[in-house]
Amino acid sequence: MVPLSALIVPIVVAAVLVHLMSAVIHMVFQWHRTDFKRLPDEDSIRAALRKSLPAPGQYMFPFHTDMKEFKSPEYQKKFEEGPVGMLTVRPAGKYSMGKPLVQWFLACLLVSTFAAYVAGATLPPGTDYLKVFQVAGTVAFAGYGLGALSQSIWMGKSWSSTTKDLLDALIYCGLTGGAMGWRWPHAM
Repeated sequence: MVPLSALIVPIVVAAVLVHLMSAVIHMVFQWHRTDFKRLPDEDSIRAALRKSLPAPGQYMFPFHTDMKEFKSPEYQKKFEEGPVGMLTVRPAGKYSMGKPLVQWFLACLLVSTFAAYVAGATLPPGTDYLKVFQVAGTVAFAGYGLGALSQSIWMGKSWSSTTKDLLDALIYCGLTGGAMGWRWPHAM
């Protein structure tokens, strides 16, 4: 067993590597640029939303409050007529990347910490690089990627977009597993 305190360096190294690679993926490779589509007549839809002024949050349309309403002919007609969707409304104002980038780095630290915790709880000091890579990388893949599946299953996110998220997770798990294996404590 390796205490988490002995794994601070690989945790931080893994988080930094993943954070940097995600920047490369989004700014250089840009394979996520097709994840979203423009609404037809976007300006009219934005004007209609501004008129109703929804508060920041998540919305579903058509909306139902319970299964009785869901099963009603009126609701089912709305569902058939369409459109059917989900909408996330963010606060209005100038958009800054600062806060999301800090939150993403903290998420990277959290995933790296869980990967280190599981590896440290199951592997002794001096464990072979590939075994550390395997354990830490598997936990990192779960942390970075498996949540994307529910977005396609329940929220209607395209499977091509989710596939790209899983590819990202595979890259991030390699970086996390590599950092953990590289900086794993030697046998005492």
